Amino acid sequence: MFQRWVIIATAALLVLVNPVSSQDVTVTKEQCDELYASEETVVASGCNKTACEINGDCTLHGSTYLEGKCCAHSGVNVNLLAFEKAPEWEPRLKEYKRCTGANVLLTYVEGGEDSMAGAILDDVGSNDDPTSGQGIYDAYIVQGPWVPQVHEGLLALNDLIKANQDVIRFDDINSASRNAVTYGGEVVALPLDSDNIAIGYRQDLMNKYAKWYQDTFGEELKAPNTVEEMLTISERINGLNHTDDGEAGWGFCLTPQTNYFQAFLAPIMTVNQFDESGSTGQNIFFDTNNFQPLIHNVSILYLLHLQEGFKLGVKNYWRFILASNCQTQTPEGVKCDRKTAFPTGRCFGVTSMPGTMTNMLKEGGKYAPPADKRQDKYLKPNEYWGRRIQYPGSTSVLNWDVAGYPLMKCASLENCPSATIIDDKIVNFSPFFAEGGEAYAINGKQSKEAARQGAWDLMAWFSQLSPDLVPLAGLYRKSQLKPEATAALAEIWNSTVMAEDLNKVLSRYFREPEDGGNPTQDLFIVGFADYNDALDTSLHKEFLLASIEDGGLMNMTDPRNSIKVDTPEFDKRYDIFIQKLQQRYDEVNARMTGGALQQLYNWRNALSMEPKLTKTEICSNLLAEGDYTSFDNLDCIKQVDLNELCQFMKEDVEAYQPGACAGPNNNAKIIAAVFGSVIGAIVVGGLAYLVYNRYVSYLRIRKAHDQLMEATINESIRALHQLDYPLHLVRGDEFVAEEKLMRHEVLRNTHKLTVLDSLPDVDAFIAAGKHIVFFSHQWTSFNLPDPSNKQYEAMCVALRELAKSNGWDESLKDIFIWVDYSCIPQANPSTQTLAIRSLAAYASSATYFIIVAPDTKHADMDDQCDIATYQLRMWCRAEQVCHSMRNGTEGMYLAIGIGSGSDLVPVNNDFFQESLHVFDGQLTCCRLEHKGMSACDRQSLVVPLLGLYGELYRAAVEGVKNGNAESLASVKAFLDEIEKHQESVFPRTFQRVMWRKNKKVTEEVLLFGDLIERMKFRIDNGQGFSYEEDANGSGGTASMKSSDKSFIRHGASDFLRHGSVVMRHGSTPTVQLETAVGNLEDHIEK
Repeated sequence: MFQRWVIIATAALLVLVNPVSSQDVTVTKEQCDELYASEETVVASGCNKTACEINGDCTLHGSTYLEGKCCAHSGVNVNLLAFEKAPEWEPRLKEYKRCTGANVLLTYVEGGEDSMAGAILDDVGSNDDPTSGQGIYDAYIVQGPWVPQVHEGLLALNDLIKANQDVIRFDDINSASRNAVTYGGEVVALPLDSDNIAIGYRQDLMNKYAKWYQDTFGEELKAPNTVEEMLTISERINGLNHTDDGEAGWGFCLTPQTNYFQAFLAPIMTVNQFDESGSTGQNIFFDTNNFQPLIHNVSILYLLHLQEGFKLGVKNYWRFILASNCQTQTPEGVKCDRKTAFPTGRCFGVTSMPGTMTNMLKEGGKYAPPADKRQDKYLKPNEYWGRRIQYPGSTSVLNWDVAGYPLMKCASLENCPSATIIDDKIVNFSPFFAEGGEAYAINGKQSKEAARQGAWDLMAWFSQLSPDLVPLAGLYRKSQLKPEATAALAEIWNSTVMAEDLNKVLSRYFREPEDGGNPTQDLFIVGFADYNDALDTSLHKEFLLASIEDGGLMNMTDPRNSIKVDTPEFDKRYDIFIQKLQQRYDEVNARMTGGALQQLYNWRNALSMEPKLTKTEICSNLLAEGDYTSFDNLDCIKQVDLNELCQFMKEDVEAYQPGACAGPNNNAKIIAAVFGSVIGAIVVGGLAYLVYNRYVSYLRIRKAHDQLMEATINESIRALHQLDYPLHLVRGDEFVAEEKLMRHEVLRNTHKLTVLDSLPDVDAFIAAGKHIVFFSHQWTSFNLPDPSNKQYEAMCVALRELAKSNGWDESLKDIFIWVDYSCIPQANPSTQTLAIRSLAAYASSATYFIIVAPDTKHADMDDQCDIATYQLRMWCRAEQVCHSMRNGTEGMYLAIGIGSGSDLVPVNNDFFQESLHVFDGQLTCCRLEHKGMSACDRQSLVVPLLGLYGELYRAAVEGVKNGNAESLASVKAFLDEIEKHQESVFPRTFQRVMWRKNKKVTEEVLLFGDLIERMKFRIDNGQGFSYEEDANGSGGTASMKSSDKSFIRHGASDFLRHGSVVMRHGSTPTVQLETAVGNLEDHIEK
């Protein structure tokens, strides 16, 4: 490492002392070769563009990507960190240097692949701490499991991929490799390889034993289609003399690793990973409802000892090991290793990853048995001794629709939709893509732009080359399976059979889900290595490969007498293994930031599950389903507020914690007293009491309704005068410098947010000559606000135009921006809720309001997003109304394009008319039927809109009283429009679809009720716009106090008596009364 830095420093010093340019230096190819003599570090002095063009240095190997890029990166250093040497590095980096002039400084991490994850974490920095990371390297060779803990610090490649789609052809890359490097809609690495597990077998031995196998077992010996067939063959072939030298041979060989065990689980547990709604959440690791490891998926008929899915996988794997090289190598005290076993000729077959498999089956391969260890004399014309097939499938799979996920037979393509019918068997295949393969990533935090461009061009060029020319690459594209590609591979390998076998395997593995593909994804979450270590220790070191004396299964003296499956002793030791594994997984969860709940949230995101649930929603679902054990295991009590949950799922909360929803008075005691009085009274007295009690109940309900409505009015007025969460702003010049919309937490941790704690602070800020611009836009993907960056670019253009048209400082330092993704917390649901409650104050406090709606494709739905779809969104309408009801439309603009001159257009005076109908807008929560959600977003807007309406109405009333009605023409226009359409602008109730205990429920829920009438009554009667509280601290009834009867005659009594709320003794309302300050039951005096 020290030597490498000496070389770099010396080269840099030479450049500083003796600067050169591309015009005055000529470097010959011989000189380039000398400069590239060091495999680890290459620094060159310059680049001759003319020589590059004449020599065709940018069009090597039939590639066109670098054409026209001669000396494009002259003098640029790109520091690349890798973990494994490959002979292709040196020639490719020389060629790239000759073309672009870039100096790619290649460093291999000490410790190789095992140390790479830690090295990347140290250099990029963790997601939890945006200020961390050494920033020494510009690019990295990565694998999928290493990415989750650093993905926020890696450069998002979406725009680069789109700009170079003709070369990258991202959709041509297999779906499993794409998913392995995609987080929250952002592609953070470019795959150039694919790691999956397949089976190899010896055709020479297949032919040698064919007649014996038929005579002995009455069956044809052929390549297995199911795991059971593979095990049967392996057990029957095991012990035969494969090499004719007296040595007993083995069945299929392996290296016992977690990934090879997981390949046994995949066809059992992954039945249909994707359906029409997206990811089903099926996987082989953790339950996506509660993060329990899928090691307890017991049958509902467990007492009959039916097999469990995970247990079946363990049994199959143990049978595989007992017939493998491990039966010899492990008792001998040497590593059980396919790489040392297969070259001996004693393996009938092998399971392995693609690169190693090729080196085992290719003539002269590193791990291939030589000719004298094979039985080539049994081969027929045109046959080849080493064959490759897809990993076998299973005829038994988990039933994901039944509690406990018991095993079931694949009886039809309905219950096994991704299965294949083979010899009258329905077989479920699911290839396991272990680790996802190698990919190239760029440091998005500390690397300089020139280095990023140099790294990207290298990656893009590599993606256009044949895999055999690229370091650490393998077949990973669907187009690499075309006949001409297979023919080229056959020529390289000198074996058409080998090339065609690989083509058949990958043609199945690379299928898209809609075409029947059913890949199993590896565990791409933080803690990958820890979970793997836990499984490896429990499964291999303490159970399967441990001696019987040490609590394991293997008889080290005579492996044939090891403990077999389906015996009481196996079951006993298996149960101990499961207990230890569960304990180790729990320990890993405890070490992870945020514990098991955060890991569950990460895992659901890694599987791209929809709807995307918050941690609070995950916990609420567990309560609704009555899964209190999981609720406690996830420590949900620290995530949710039971008092808040009482408002919409009281029965579920009470079932979990009796008394949690009890108010200050004990209703149960009163009910008991009432019934005791009835029992002790005479019949007539009892009837009289019931009549009286009904009347009293009515009065209590009416009073509770009044208090609830008045409390809501008070809250709406309070919200106008204070912020529940400070206003966060981004300074204009820093906003433009970021080059994309930045997440709130990143800006916060890098100290790029200006914070105003109160509305007086906002007023003082504006009075000091600062301008607040509120950007209103629609999100164009489910997880990211602006993956295409088109809206961000439109925002930057609008800022510059606004500054220019107003004569402001064009450095943009006096302009401060509010935009949701940057200014509202994204990570913490509690603070996010507070910020959303302040949204009306944010929008109404802005000096300028810009609607950003350029034509953009929705990244997930492929729909066109524009000004028309923007106007359909309820939140977009709400933001407009919050601003215009206080400020009018004078400072409102449209930004619907990218360019100059006409991109910033003032809105028409009547623009507000459609926006006023906020509650006709569309909401994602309603589209998802509020699954896992506590309420509808409509309800959160009642308080801010009610307050703004009150302020508007008060201004109109006071204007008339003071003779200033004409100066309030815009206010009158708003009020006239509201008056004409009050029932749609401020709906009294709405129909809400919810899911409770897995049941779909449709209910009518209070929205504004009689709040508008009450607000008008309060203002008309001169009670002002202040809020009061009674002696008990509950909301007062200012709109009821002076002329109670006259008001009720015009509003409350009609609302209360004529069906909107019908409260019978001991019943619940048919309209759910819920507001921002509670529900009806909270205000009923018990």
